[in-house]
Amino acid sequence: MRLRHVSRESPGWTRRRAGKGFALLDQDGRPLPEEERQRVRDLAIPPAWTDVWICPDPRGHLQAVGTDDAGRLQYLYHPAWREKKDAEKFERCQELGAALGRARGRVARDLALSGMPADRACAVAFRLLDLGCFRVGNDVYADTYGSFGLTTLERSHVRQKRGVLHFDFIGKSGVEHHVELADADLVAALGTMRRRRDEGLCLLVSRAGPTWAPLTSEVVNDYIRRTTGVDATAKDFRTWHATVIAAAVLGDEGPATTKKERSAALTRTWEEASSLLGNTPTQARTSYVDPRVVDAYDEGRTVKRAVARAQLEGQERSRRLELAVLRLLDGEE
Repeated sequence: MRLRHVSRESPGWTRRRAGKGFALLDQDGRPLPEEERQRVRDLAIPPAWTDVWICPDPRGHLQAVGTDDAGRLQYLYHPAWREKKDAEKFERCQELGAALGRARGRVARDLALSGMPADRACAVAFRLLDLGCFRVGNDVYADTYGSFGLTTLERSHVRQKRGVLHFDFIGKSGVEHHVELADADLVAALGTMRRRRDEGLCLLVSRAGPTWAPLTSEVVNDYIRRTTGVDATAKDFRTWHATVIAAAVLGDEGPATTKKERSAALTRTWEEASSLLGNTPTQARTSYVDPRVVDAYDEGRTVKRAVARAQLEGQERSRRLELAVLRLLDGEE
């Protein structure tokens, strides 16, 4: 099916509360015929959504938009559009994974810069994303929902004890995050940021002359693109590392000879990936782990040898595992 790009600003169908359900109305406020009502029901628009816009065209790339009970816009896309975008996402994350070895060298050099210029501050953000799988964060979520990500973390969200950084903060959807990282470069750089003499709450900052400026997600994402040479963003780190840990878990599990063994292996996989990400196993399965990892597992291909040779902790040791995962995704492992 050839999809059409549509906008929620164009005329669309709506729904209105009617008894225990909803009346579905066309652009002119007339009830939809049964065939069209069934198509809308098949979209499974959450009942809690308000101000719902529904695309009249079954080929529209965007099928419905609504406001959830937290006041946020939510979108339902055509399955073919989601499939296309997911494929593009996982291909981009594979490119990121391939580029990380070289990029980490650049980041290490930037972390050694004196003072706190923008490149050193961005290198801090890069390594935190790489080691801690943080969401990048934005001011709207911090101000409106009291949830934090990397660029909105405050000085009070991190403490250092015996060379280990302890991050404690509330993330997206009110989830409590506890992240521990032992990295001397980060300890030194974040120590400078935390001890600076200004009243700003923001943790990640750069300095130009006497002025400290908070890092923004746009600045961090630009640094990621410049450093990796890939059109990637902070979110792609989470997808890549979730894919790597999923491949590692399945490699450790070994081949499944029964449906029960397969189910148990996949359950552990989603749990391990969700623990890394700080979200649910379902979210890890549907949004983060490259499905080619599971396809390979079902074909009897895993990264078992790489898992046996490398521990998951440690940037240098995990690179061996990442390279094995890249080969797995290319069908070479």
